[in-house]
Amino acid sequence: MCSPLHQPDGPLLPDAGRRTFLRAAALTGAAAAATGLVSATPAAALPQQNAAAATARWRPDPESPRFTLVVMPDTQYLFDGASINKAPVEASLRYVLDHGRDENIVFLSHLGDLTESGRTDEFEAIGEAFELLDRRQVGYSVVAGNHDIKSSTDDGRGRTPYLDTFGPRRMRQLPTFGGATPDGYNTYHVFRAAGREWLVLALDWRPSAASLAWARNVIAKHPDTPVVLTTHELVYADADGDEAEFSDHGEHLWDELIAGHDQIFLTLNGHYWPAGRTTRKNTAGNDVHLHITNYQNRYYGGSAMIRLYRFDLARNTIDVETISPWILGRAGERLNDLERGEIELTGPQDRFAVPIDFEKRFAGFAPVPVRGPRPAEQLLIPGTVAYWRFDSPAHPDSSAAADLRVPDLSGHRNDLVREAVPGSAPDALRWSTGHHPDQPGHGSLYFDGSKPPLRGAYLRTENNAPLNTKTFRSGYTIEAFLRLPADWDAGRNAWGAVLGRRGTLGAAGKTSGDSDEPVATLSVSDGPGLQWAAAPLNQPGAVTNWSHELSRDRWWHVAVVNDGKHTTMYVDGCIVARNPATRTTGLATAGLPWLLGAYEYGGRLDQLMHGWLGDIRIVERPLRVRDFMTAPTPPSH
Repeated sequence: MCSPLHQPDGPLLPDAGRRTFLRAAALTGAAAAATGLVSATPAAALPQQNAAAATARWRPDPESPRFTLVVMPDTQYLFDGASINKAPVEASLRYVLDHGRDENIVFLSHLGDLTESGRTDEFEAIGEAFELLDRRQVGYSVVAGNHDIKSSTDDGRGRTPYLDTFGPRRMRQLPTFGGATPDGYNTYHVFRAAGREWLVLALDWRPSAASLAWARNVIAKHPDTPVVLTTHELVYADADGDEAEFSDHGEHLWDELIAGHDQIFLTLNGHYWPAGRTTRKNTAGNDVHLHITNYQNRYYGGSAMIRLYRFDLARNTIDVETISPWILGRAGERLNDLERGEIELTGPQDRFAVPIDFEKRFAGFAPVPVRGPRPAEQLLIPGTVAYWRFDSPAHPDSSAAADLRVPDLSGHRNDLVREAVPGSAPDALRWSTGHHPDQPGHGSLYFDGSKPPLRGAYLRTENNAPLNTKTFRSGYTIEAFLRLPADWDAGRNAWGAVLGRRGTLGAAGKTSGDSDEPVATLSVSDGPGLQWAAAPLNQPGAVTNWSHELSRDRWWHVAVVNDGKHTTMYVDGCIVARNPATRTTGLATAGLPWLLGAYEYGGRLDQLMHGWLGDIRIVERPLRVRDFMTAPTPPSH
């Protein structure tokens, strides 16, 4: 099914050329630090959100397949003793608030080294900055880096300014907080996005053996939840950031925790620079993406740059972008030469895409339930005049018998019989267990047609079938499932039809266009794309709907819907672009049989289908998308 994920936000303001920035001056307040860098503007001078906006609870969309995880690496040089400037951090956090809706931001992870020396005054300052998120109940995690605590200690070190500021007492006020180790230095967080739960495991600079056991237990208690692991040190990159490698401590974490837990698919760490990444296979044989991000070595201590991990489960991709909201928010002002180079980073380790087939990657611990077959009776909705399915072969992948008869399950006696081009191989039409995942019947027929020379087999209704003379004056819905093989070739296979009516436009009394064209056909063009070319009752010739090009080697569902006035094509429940506004009522007919898998020109076979056809249903009324055969539950009437 299709639904719009995002609506346009309107034009960007002057001096902003990117889609995500400066919408309605959202970043103005986020970046209201002084344009000169001699001293920072105090937080009190920054524009404030109105009271309602500043305290409204954070509500990301938990079902959208697109969501964003924000990552903030080392900010230590902004909180260094007497040199404290929290404005860049506040700008980044305000970006999260201002863009939470349009980016569907669900969580923020800080990767440690929040401060330079771990002093109380340093933590007080950055703790105040994070109150921006606290007030809106935005989920976030932090971890201690080696500059936040005594680096020679593990998480049994006891009380520190870090723990006083970002310990469980603070975190448990957030809706995403799941729990912590008894020492308080390791936490886990759960958020919901893309229709499922995700877990962030935030580990200390040096987690003890007991804490690693705790982490294993957390994962075990969430057995079907994907895990993002964050910690301060794990991998580092060479000078060019071309290939990240494990540090000694990172190797320890890999061996003791990551490799043996398939749910961990992404790790994020800071500490080292430059930025880099690598991929390793875990013990289950699946990829784990290991990323390092840290910009403290850059101008202004990295200016609290953030990484935007934009998950898109519809596209099976994570798009990664690195930006400085503090500088971007002042892009319309006079920036100094160094600032101009820090607005955003576009190198290969800072802006990239991570392709992940999420369903396949998570199948080992959270397999998607396979939708079972549905009884034919469930598909016989009011108005059904024909329903054919191919899910009961005696021997899968065997040839269809020469005397094959496919019953019309609607009960209207529109059975199909097999025909073949003389000289075609017996297996030109054969059974298959392949099917669209949302197809009611779990089976299909493979049509092995092509030309030249013309060869193959097809199906047709009998000469006396009631369907042959129907005109559908009140509307219709024609649905089919199809798949084109990898070897589909336009030169040999174009214009093979999914289904259509025998008889020409001329024979049906039409006077416009090519009189030898069929009166109705749903064909596969040379794109390959789908074309519905049919002559309505009220027009002198055929009216045509076109789909986009279809990928080979995947199943598609197509529906052609006429409401008595207009005809609309849908592919996988999504309306296509090329639907004419021409008024179309009903379907013309020459009183001849319907064809499945065959296209005629001039009343003679001209091309045969090359690919699979699954369930096909014809209903003599317009259906809504929610009533198509792909519907998740039986439609109500």
